Amino acid sequence: MALGVQEREEFLAGRHVAALAVERGDGRAPLTVPLWYWYVPGGEVRVITGADSVKARFISAAGRFSLLVQQTAPTYLYVSVDGPVVSATPTTVTDMVTEASRYLDPEGVGDYVSGSGVTESDSAGLLTLAMRPEHWLSADLGWG
Repeated sequence: MALGVQEREEFLAGRHVAALAVERGDGRAPLTVPLWYWYVPGGEVRVITGADSVKARFISAAGRFSLLVQQTAPTYLYVSVDGPVVSATPTTVTDMVTEASRYLDPEGVGDYVSGSGVTESDSAGLLTLAMRPEHWLSADLGWG
């Protein structure tokens, strides 16, 4: 059964490792990689990647990407969303803290941010990409 708008947005806003997929443009299947992300219901999905990474190059060429998050323990749920990239900006310390705070305990956030090389004046070659959700696919398969 498909999730309602509020359910799917709340699920996407939860803490999950996402699978990002983006068209390669070379006749191969999409590039698919796991990553951290953050989302506030009604807003944009944000991810951080290396500015010169393969992923960033494919996203720049395609102008869009998709994200899949899932829960595999009973009950099985998933949300898939895709849309256009609406901004690509140098990653800030605030971006790093926002992302890391979703996945790490408070003690680990500072170490993660300082280890990234991102400072108030240098993004350390990282980009924060914002995607506006345009198409949604979701389900609660009710197993469990």
